[in-house]
Amino acid sequence: QSKGKKPLFVQLVLDNIWSLYEAVMKRDKEKIEKIVTSLGLRIGARESRHADPKVQLNAICSQWLPISDAVLSMVCNKIPSPLDITAERVEKLMCVGARTFDSLPPETQELKNAFMKCSSEETAPVIVFVSKMFPVDAKALPQNKPR
Repeated sequence: QSKGKKPLFVQLVLDNIWSLYEAVMKRDKEKIEKIVTSLGLRIGARESRHADPKVQLNAICSQWLPISDAVLSMVCNKIPSPLDITAERVEKLMCVGARTFDSLPPETQELKNAFMKCSSEETAPVIVFVSKMFPVDAKALPQNKPR
């Protein structure tokens, strides 16, 4: 960077995205056709003739860089396998509020083993975990409250 060179990520990734964006927004048909053919994409006539350039940009990007594939691969690579969960973590997930795992009914406690096995057999119980996440100010968290 000190010698005026761009970082490798900018050269290989961002410059290509920026040039596509610029070509579509400026309606440079020759450059758009060159990009589409070099990437091997098929853009419908309806999208290519649309008055809004964002429709054409969306059609190209959804085929070239589909977000669903990227998100799915990121989830598969980064989220740990449910088979690697610890017994203590399962107990915490199964308990609500101040209740302890030992205070749960025996039938519910038996689900712990099924939870840890993640079995897909016909006889295995179906376990559904519903979670609601919402933003909370850091000052409201228990560890940050003044004592």
